[in-house]
Amino acid sequence: MPRAKNNSASKRHQGRTTLKDLAEHLGLSQTTVSRVVSQSPEATRIPEETQKRVLHAAAALNYQPNVFARGLRQKRSFTIGVIVPEISEGYSTSVLGGIEDALLQEGYFYFVVSHRHHPELLTGYPHLLLARAVEGILAIDSPIDEALPVPVVAVSGHKHGNGVINIELDHRMAAHYALEHLHSLGHRSIAFIKGQTFSSDTRPRWNAITKTAAELDLKIDPQLIVSLEGSAPGFEPGYIATKQLLERNQPFTAIFAFNDVSAIGAITALHEVGIKVPQDVSVVGFDDIPSAATNNPALTTVRQPLREMGRTAATTLLHAIHGNGEPAAGESITVLPTFVVRHSTRAIGQ
Repeated sequence: MPRAKNNSASKRHQGRTTLKDLAEHLGLSQTTVSRVVSQSPEATRIPEETQKRVLHAAAALNYQPNVFARGLRQKRSFTIGVIVPEISEGYSTSVLGGIEDALLQEGYFYFVVSHRHHPELLTGYPHLLLARAVEGILAIDSPIDEALPVPVVAVSGHKHGNGVINIELDHRMAAHYALEHLHSLGHRSIAFIKGQTFSSDTRPRWNAITKTAAELDLKIDPQLIVSLEGSAPGFEPGYIATKQLLERNQPFTAIFAFNDVSAIGAITALHEVGIKVPQDVSVVGFDDIPSAATNNPALTTVRQPLREMGRTAATTLLHAIHGNGEPAAGESITVLPTFVVRHSTRAIGQ
């Protein structure tokens, strides 16, 4: 006589594995299994060996928790809204990578919206996300100008108010790294590519540069200052800014660019007119995006811990949502830069 199939195994073959199936397979209560797979705080009281058994079986049986049902039970959406200027290689993408790391680990979904610096989108997107029941909002280089009914964490927002928690770089340290490096190489005629007026980092970074230059007795020539214009992604704004700089016929031996993509654009513009980097002009970038290391020449740059900033922002937001984290609303977390010396800078006369 054929052997009867296990009842729970039959159910698994007929459709997806349920919590009840998994509990029967393990000989444990549904409550115990649920606490482990949902990583609830109560799971810490369950023996580690039991937790390993549950997670191994869940993977083997392809168990997928019903997050929608969990949300209905707990009156939660487990969803976060993320606001970015644009999605392209560079700053925002690297920060998003860290946000994704943290949110996926905690079982949260997220919506990403990009505003391309259109004022109506900057104003409207927070309300659009709230209408989709997000539990919190992460804003990357995007100002939040009104108080919202959910926790908000901003990466480089620089708006201290409306209950926003800010994740901010130490721009004084960043400026010191870059200018002290160029100063030590003998550069005194340094050109600067400032950020666009709509970037939250433009003003604090420039303030840090002017203060650091004064400390190093470096004179900043107004003729050697240009600004990025427009919202086009990629190296084009830096390329155009450097062309403007060259048209002024004011000699310089180094450029400190607002970010890596504008530094790469600057190198392209210099090469077009026969100026070699770093033999004739040294170039320093900012951010340390992945292509900075593979550019020709490899870019000397201020490294922002962008992925770490994204992870910190996401975990800070989740702590605020759960009501068990620091800092409090309206406060800031400062992160520190490092400096990476590659092949786009060299000493004068070397």
